[in-house]
Amino acid sequence: MTPSPVLSPALPHTLPTDLPTGLWLGGEQVSTAATFPVRDPATGEVLTEVADATPEDGLRALDLAVAAQAEWAATPPRKRADILARAFDAVHDRADDFARIMTLEMGKTLAEARGEVNYGAEFLRWFAEEAVRIGGRTATAPAGTGRIVVTKGPVGPVLAITPWNFPLAMATRKIGPALAAGCPIIVKPASETPLTMLLLGKVFADAGLPKGVLSILPTSHASALTDPLIADARLRKITFTGSTGIGKHHVRASADRLLRTSMELGGNAPFLVFDDADIDAAVEGAVAAKMRNGGEACTAANRFLVQESIAEDFTARLTEAMAAVRVGNGFSEGAQLGPLINAAAREKIERLVADAVDRGARVRTGGERLPGPGYFYPPTVIDRVQRGSAMLAEEVFGPVAPVMTFGDDDEALALANDTEHGLVAFVFSRDLRRAMAVGEEIETGMVGLNRGVVSDPAAPFGGAKQSGIGREGGHHGLLEFLEPKYFAFD
Repeated sequence: MTPSPVLSPALPHTLPTDLPTGLWLGGEQVSTAATFPVRDPATGEVLTEVADATPEDGLRALDLAVAAQAEWAATPPRKRADILARAFDAVHDRADDFARIMTLEMGKTLAEARGEVNYGAEFLRWFAEEAVRIGGRTATAPAGTGRIVVTKGPVGPVLAITPWNFPLAMATRKIGPALAAGCPIIVKPASETPLTMLLLGKVFADAGLPKGVLSILPTSHASALTDPLIADARLRKITFTGSTGIGKHHVRASADRLLRTSMELGGNAPFLVFDDADIDAAVEGAVAAKMRNGGEACTAANRFLVQESIAEDFTARLTEAMAAVRVGNGFSEGAQLGPLINAAAREKIERLVADAVDRGARVRTGGERLPGPGYFYPPTVIDRVQRGSAMLAEEVFGPVAPVMTFGDDDEALALANDTEHGLVAFVFSRDLRRAMAVGEEIETGMVGLNRGVVSDPAAPFGGAKQSGIGREGGHHGLLEFLEPKYFAFD
């Protein structure tokens, strides 16, 4: 089945005229001697140049954070909440600007970018509400020898490293709890997508955030900037979203100082469809789980495990749905899938598809790159995928759905757990008892039951095994930035 062709390119869109392109330090833009380009993945053209932070800039940001720490920690929770609430309102006021920037620098469709604005802003509102609910505990010691009093305070200056695939939401998911807890924060955005984060810095300044509490350091030399910060005794926490390999590097770098870490790393999500599932609902959930953000999401379904008796019915319907997805520049009217982030991402997908086909897999739709300019790859469905295929072990991070079959529940669980990762799983069955039993046995931090999207600012987001350490979102996300202190009273 041939997928929909690439839509005609949309008219050019421009960046906001007040968009910062310098480092964000001390509440204002700071120029640097060197800059690096930010490119539009739909065209390959340079959008603009941004300041390229050095290790010295990183230490200056840490100086500012340390200087701001005591006053920000002592700021009344209600005032911290009010700043977050004003930032929430300001993001919505500039929703069109944020959406346009994300489509330009990351490639997602304008509709998806607008969805991310709503999702990303919601973390600011959630943690504004959490800021005034930082509780403690008091109790009588079990032996009756005194009182136990536990308070919670900010851990201290934080380094946040954010990815390119959700440039707003992955930033607000870290900045929101840090500010709510009373921690100053330094953000190193992905070099592919620094513009969204720089506009967010301006939004926070306009919302009244004190100077030095938030610094933003785009750079083309990530480890040269972050390694000295991680080694500095004044930094108290690192929070990272990205690949498992880079996450391990940061954990190793932080080990000598036993730095507090939150790691949201790679995924290899299984999508299980049992013979009693509602097939229409399963296909709808599969498209949602696979195609959110064009498949460039750690929560994207990576392996479709379907019970043998319904495998052809499910695969045929999934193929029809995927082939109908319209591909084009994110500003094109009707576009549902934009380009991949860069040439390397497309080459990786081509390698994984070729490996699967060489091992006996069958391409049902897609499977070949689309003509440029830009880094376009069509929605693709592959069935008869054999064990040992590279795409079953590696995160595809693109619009490719590999389908395997299983015989019974035990085999389904064995296939689902056959991975070093454990971020999220999806289970489709009309039998809630069966679905819950399977969900409890899958080694993962999150499970979607009869739904293809699990992310929610009010819920704890995170994984098991090599998918990470800690949780983001919900009340658990706030606890990652708080240090308990125990007082013993006679």
